[in-house]
Amino acid sequence: MPTSVVRRDLVPFIGIFTALIGAALIGDYLLHQQQIVWLGRYLGIPGTLLILGSLVYSLRKRKLITTGNPGTFLRWHEFMAWLGSMLILVHAGIHFNALLPWLAVGGMLVNVASGLTGKYLLQRARRRLLASKTRLQQSGKSEAEIEQAVFWDAIAIDVMMKWRTVHFPVAFLFGALAAGHILSIFIFWGWR
Repeated sequence: MPTSVVRRDLVPFIGIFTALIGAALIGDYLLHQQQIVWLGRYLGIPGTLLILGSLVYSLRKRKLITTGNPGTFLRWHEFMAWLGSMLILVHAGIHFNALLPWLAVGGMLVNVASGLTGKYLLQRARRRLLASKTRLQQSGKSEAEIEQAVFWDAIAIDVMMKWRTVHFPVAFLFGALAAGHILSIFIFWGWR
């Protein structure tokens, strides 16, 4: 009996995203418990640097960097973006001080979700579709029967393949909002 799509494809996606939110809540809670909430204000800096560092994968993928293993860069991209996002969520905390930072956090969360869609859902769904087609071919089904049997899975994968149309513009929007937030910090910071 094949593994269910929900357990195989959706649970890891939800688990990683939930772990991100949970780790941020625990981090914020610990800062409050230790009465070092002020430290959270500065966690945005390493979080931003980690996210910027994760962009090396995009440079390698577009061949702007020609050295290094793309698979290794992808794993570092995923890890650094997750950790950086978690630090930024702790930085944001549960405090609402201004709209711009919260828009940036919202953009970041949508970007993380769209990145996880590409990693977990699309990748696994493609493998599942290929396995289904292979299994049906081995059972002696005709091409027409196979196409009919996997029609809805193929449609779902086709829709999921459009994840990049969300991921890149949202990444750009997040970057613009984050830059606006950082610029406003430099403008309004009490530098004396």
